[in-house]
Amino acid sequence: MKKRILSLALACLMVMPLLAGCGDNNTPAASGSDNSGDTTTYSWKMAHEEYDGDMQDVYCKEFAQKLSEKSNGRITLDIYPVGQIGDALQQCELLQNGGIEFAIVSPGNTGTVVPENQLFSLHYLFPSDWDKTLEVLQTSEALNTMLGQKYLDKNIQVLQYWTEGAMWWTSNKSMKDPSAFKGLKFRTMQSPMILAAYEAYGANPTPMSYTEVYSGLQLNMIEGQENPISAILTSKFYEVQDYLCDAQSNLYMTCTCVNPTFFASLPEDIQQIVLETIDEMYPRSFEIQKELNDAALDKILDAKPDINVEELTDDERAAYAELAQNAYAVYGTTVGADGQAILDKLLEEIAAIEAK
Repeated sequence: MKKRILSLALACLMVMPLLAGCGDNNTPAASGSDNSGDTTTYSWKMAHEEYDGDMQDVYCKEFAQKLSEKSNGRITLDIYPVGQIGDALQQCELLQNGGIEFAIVSPGNTGTVVPENQLFSLHYLFPSDWDKTLEVLQTSEALNTMLGQKYLDKNIQVLQYWTEGAMWWTSNKSMKDPSAFKGLKFRTMQSPMILAAYEAYGANPTPMSYTEVYSGLQLNMIEGQENPISAILTSKFYEVQDYLCDAQSNLYMTCTCVNPTFFASLPEDIQQIVLETIDEMYPRSFEIQKELNDAALDKILDAKPDINVEELTDDERAAYAELAQNAYAVYGTTVGADGQAILDKLLEEIAAIEAK
């Protein structure tokens, strides 16, 4: 928490010189809740990469509601699902350019924007224990300071990293053995490291927009894909696939971000409302993903009782994990020394938390 607030404060200091003379709305007010007597209202926009009712949509709507409540109705946050104002990359560009104030920015979609964030695509990286993963994301200097600065260099300010849960694989054949991936046209996001992760299994990874995945599976343009089970349900990918595999290979990581120039321009009390809300949404994000993911499999089985559900054994997971190490070597050569330093630091932090 303290590390994240310090990082945000430093980010604000970096952009404040750009904002001198912007007017009374930027005069700092008392920190904490909205008790300054100022009646200024704020209307902001937030984009996310999923559909109505998906995990990011639930998160964003609760975030908006909390902002409104904490500000006594002074803050209005309009939510834009994917496709309404562009795809994931276009939404990221709008955030960078100040066209929108907030966005959910998933590393899998922005690996070409912030190459170092591709470490999130490495398989078998984070602890299998959810409490330990929560601690890593909340306390990691590698993520909140070192990687956060890489985002800031691209005019994106990370407020919080969070996860939508572990990945499931879908296909039309059993995925319990890595040989199933040989030559498989497997849909991925537009991240070089995700490509490397599935190339390590012998797949033919195929980047494709999320909005095209269902039709791609239906028309056999792609033969499989990865997503949290809740997204597989809401996007109905199960309708055009015969197998569901609880791979536990990696986490679907994302982060709540803000335009740094915009954030630095806000009065101190409004900044504090945003930060307090972000802190409240962190444990809530884990609750949301658990609620949606736990219910998703039952709903899929109700809709398609004959679908094959697989869970990897420890030995099967170990076979995948051994192959996955090839992608770790690719990461360092792809992102350079700074990226490797971030990964090395993160691995040290994870090992320390795992050892507790």
